[in-house]
Amino acid sequence: MTSNSKGSSKHLTKKDLRGIFWRSLPMEASFNYERMMSMGFAYTMAGIINKLYTNSEERKAAMKRHLEFFNCTSATSPFIAGVLASMEEKNASDDEFDPSSINSMKTGLMGPLSGIGDSVFWGSLRIIASGIGISLAQKGSILGPILFVILYNVPNMLVRYYGTMWGYKLGTKFIDQMANGLMNTITYVINILGNTVIGAMVASMVVINMPVAISAGNHPDTIQSMLNSIMPDLLPLAVTFFVAWLLKKKHVKMMWILLAILAISVLGAFLGFLKP
Repeated sequence: MTSNSKGSSKHLTKKDLRGIFWRSLPMEASFNYERMMSMGFAYTMAGIINKLYTNSEERKAAMKRHLEFFNCTSATSPFIAGVLASMEEKNASDDEFDPSSINSMKTGLMGPLSGIGDSVFWGSLRIIASGIGISLAQKGSILGPILFVILYNVPNMLVRYYGTMWGYKLGTKFIDQMANGLMNTITYVINILGNTVIGAMVASMVVINMPVAISAGNHPDTIQSMLNSIMPDLLPLAVTFFVAWLLKKKHVKMMWILLAILAISVLGAFLGFLKP
């Protein structure tokens, strides 16, 4: 026979929060198309659930809560875990606390934090780190892959760790800050930053050179010089927008786009109308 564990004061320590951080690292190790990252998130919360609830039925109910659908950028997920840890702590000690609000909070945080996380880590940081790493690797430098790993993973780990701590500290107060437009402001700023970085990467990483002469003489004008006189890197920008337009077409598959780019590149280099 088990007794109800509520009513007694239970507090999480910094060690418990570090446990959330470490458990969040394999967040995407278990992934399915029904509940996405739910098992990974439940594992992240398992340590604090075992500490807060001595009643086996309450433990089961808590684990069941966190086995519901969850999908968020892995790096920003520990922030959600920190917020929910604060709510689980309150639920374990307060008979009046509504446990359904825990999943409501989780659902409310997933979308905005996914937008921020995808913009920062997938849309910007990954591209910047890859660009720097590839540039050095092309020159034969071992620093290429090393810098890629460092530039991508150090910010990732810092966001995970301090996100856990900050999320726990904010706790149930965070929903009020969201209502005041904090998350919309952050998302807007991050989207501007992400688009700016992507625009710069198009100019530096998409290389298209058309040396076809359009005039006679020792130094004839070429198609490339004419386009550059209109706007530098006009052709890479146009091709990027064209590919983005194709990706929005449901009947055009990405594989065909990649094959077309490969075929045109090889044919262009062979016939001479494209040059590295």
